[in-house]
Amino acid sequence: MPLRFSQDIKSLLEKLAEQPLTLGDILAETSERGFSLVISLLVLPFLLPAPPGLTGPLGTACIILAGQMALGRRSPWLPKRIAKVKFPNWFVLKLLQLLKKVTRVLEKITRPRLSNLARSPQAWRLNGICIAWLSVLLISPIPFTNPIPTVGILLLAVATLEADGLLMCISYGLTMLISLFFGFILYAIWQAPSLLPSLFK
Repeated sequence: MPLRFSQDIKSLLEKLAEQPLTLGDILAETSERGFSLVISLLVLPFLLPAPPGLTGPLGTACIILAGQMALGRRSPWLPKRIAKVKFPNWFVLKLLQLLKKVTRVLEKITRPRLSNLARSPQAWRLNGICIAWLSVLLISPIPFTNPIPTVGILLLAVATLEADGLLMCISYGLTMLISLFFGFILYAIWQAPSLLPSLFK
């Protein structure tokens, strides 16, 4: 059975391919569902080599939207400068191709489960906190790591949209593992100056 996520994102991307829409236009069309849909749309490019100049606006928009979820807001908002961002037409077509692959995986692992948990205000806020934190890691200057937090964000966004409480719980665990991974990298970078002299003795 097709996921609401795949149907809605495909519809949005097809509209973007026909007539470029701003992020503000998309939020206006999707209402409360806009949180999960737009966050998914914002992070999908990070599974591909993103065009120059998109990383900052897209990552910042993710943090802003997730922060609103963490505060319990149900109506999404973006600053005018970010709301006016448009996806290049050629890039939208690439995202449509990527979406087919992502959807095939998600449809195998996602379905409504533990709905009381999934639809609770506490889970909504916690999802926002986790997505905001993963978005910070996403735009961190550590090279070649973008896809790692992207997977965590996508799973949380899809779990929220599909009311899949079990996938949310799995995503919380994955968020902790991703955080530990980035912590290990930062620790290694911090220790590198003291280790280099001993390597060249």
